[in-house]
Amino acid sequence: MAQVFPGVIKECPGMAQDCPSWALYAGGELFMQLEREGIFLEDTACFYLSEITLALGHLHSHGIIYRDLKPENIMLNSQGHIKLTDFGLCKESIHDGAVTHTFCGTIEYM
Repeated sequence: MAQVFPGVIKECPGMAQDCPSWALYAGGELFMQLEREGIFLEDTACFYLSEITLALGHLHSHGIIYRDLKPENIMLNSQGHIKLTDFGLCKESIHDGAVTHTFCGTIEYM
C-alpha cells in the first residue's frame, strides 16, 4: 500500500480482498474509538479535527473532493494518527469554481 500524504491512504487495486485497510491500523476506526470513550475530550477532538483538516486540504490541493467523511472511514494508526480511507465517492479533477451536482454519501450522516 502506497501512502501519498500522512493522513491519506492510497488504496491499491485488489486491496479490499487481499488486505483490508483496517487490518493495517492498530488503532482501528475512529468510530470504534468514539464508541469506547463515549465522548472525546476537547484536546483529543481538536487533534483529530486538525489531522482530518490537513488530509482534506491535501486532497483539495490535488483537485479531489472527499465525499464520504464519517468516523468509519477514518482509521487510527498505533500512535493515534488518522488515515482517511474509502475513496469510492471521491470526485476528481475539481478545481476553483467547479460545481458538482451529485447527491452521494452515507444516509446516516446526511
